[in-house]
Amino acid sequence: MAAESPKSIFDFSVKDIRGNDVPLSNYRGKVVLIVNVASKCGLTNSNYKELNILYDKYKDQGFEILAFPCNQFAWQEPGTNEEIQETVCTRFKAEFPIFEKIDVNGKNIAPLYKYLKSEKGGVLGDSIKWNFTKFLVNREGKVVERYGPSTSPLKFEKDIENLLGSPASTQEN
Repeated sequence: MAAESPKSIFDFSVKDIRGNDVPLSNYRGKVVLIVNVASKCGLTNSNYKELNILYDKYKDQGFEILAFPCNQFAWQEPGTNEEIQETVCTRFKAEFPIFEKIDVNGKNIAPLYKYLKSEKGGVLGDSIKWNFTKFLVNREGKVVERYGPSTSPLKFEKDIENLLGSPASTQEN
């Protein structure tokens, strides 16, 4: 196969939770956080809470979160796409885009995740080790950082601000 290697996330198209094709080039010019999510994980409540905080704070400045449900870690995302969407929107109040359930490791790995892992390997190799591994992507679609499952989203808020070009907003209103 003489297929050209992807140069950024914009070279991929994925399916949203309803099965519609979504070219990631739709997010060109945005800072993007890509996360593999699960609704029955010990990290679920804290991650969704903090992802929602970040999304609400920065979505109007060009920040986007793309959530990819995955059932590869202790079967913690067992539902159908419809059940996942209901849970994420109702229980976790997420407003950011949720995509179709995918594999992030193994022979059926989603092409996007193959690319992400090739750009930023983990501490113990390229494999995604657990739910809520996070990839931060700049406005040009390049992976700039990878955060492990136990890294709280608020811990890397400064990295998001730096990519957005926004000053740290520590003022209280």
